[in-house]
Amino acid sequence: MQRRTLITAAALAPFVPASALAQARTTRIIVPFAAGGPIDVTARILAERVKDSLGTVIIENRPGGGGNIGVDAVAKAAPDGLTLGIATTASHGINPWLFSKLPFDPAKDFAPVTQMLRVPNVLVINAETAQRLNIHSLADLVKYAKANPAKLNYGSGGNGSAGHLAGEMFKNQADIFALHIPYNGGNPAQLALLSGQVDFNFDNLATAAPNIRSGKLKALAVTTLERSAVMPDVPTVAETYKGFAIDTWWGLIAPAGTPRDVVQKLNTAFVDALKSPEVKTRFGNLMAEPAPSTPEQFDEFMKRERAKYERVVKISGAKVD
Repeated sequence: MQRRTLITAAALAPFVPASALAQARTTRIIVPFAAGGPIDVTARILAERVKDSLGTVIIENRPGGGGNIGVDAVAKAAPDGLTLGIATTASHGINPWLFSKLPFDPAKDFAPVTQMLRVPNVLVINAETAQRLNIHSLADLVKYAKANPAKLNYGSGGNGSAGHLAGEMFKNQADIFALHIPYNGGNPAQLALLSGQVDFNFDNLATAAPNIRSGKLKALAVTTLERSAVMPDVPTVAETYKGFAIDTWWGLIAPAGTPRDVVQKLNTAFVDALKSPEVKTRFGNLMAEPAPSTPEQFDEFMKRERAKYERVVKISGAKVD
């Protein structure tokens, strides 16, 4: 009787719809930051979009360690295509040079799947400060800084943060000095700027945009090589200082050793999602631009980012033991 049951089940297996088999496999995306932030939100948008091709996709938040805890969990997961993670500017660009020791190797422990998006950073100044000091452009800021050494300051979300490194890179290329004031996270840094405790910040455009539109902050320049489609009237820093480029990005990675055909299947599913009008619209509401890529393109991009941030972190002098 038992043998007949097994044979019957085996005979029926080929007739189970492929979609039902896909639904039986749950894919998880480990987000190395807390729920509710832009990385978490965009991961959930994609998870919802790819459910028809990949089945159930859940989000698992593992914040801490500047993103290192969650990324390390991805590195140590089984390379079966069912565990993905998010690589960020911090984890795969900055942290290799900022931290004296990482629990993972960003160059060897992951299989890139696709870049997800890029968000411009923007140099913003407190609107009242701009009016009082007659600073209405990037050139005005540099002119004031040169005429008034050490009188300007800027805030960031902490030592080694993207805002800190952008500030130090700007100071280096503009040959000016401004005191860096680190805060415990991006929100406190933004509140310090809004209250006039600091003069300017390099902030994420998605975070700064509401206060720019309300007139509380004045945008002097974006830090991408090309102007942002959402604020085309704001010039780039690179228009004045050639090659200046620091923005925020993140993308999907799998553990090293994930079979090539599995990575390609994941790439196809997520790239299709990133190109969909719905995702473009929802990302656009977050001031983010989808940046779908091949696994090879994303791998090369991260290599360039590591090389860039090695120099920038050295200039900043930031270090985490």
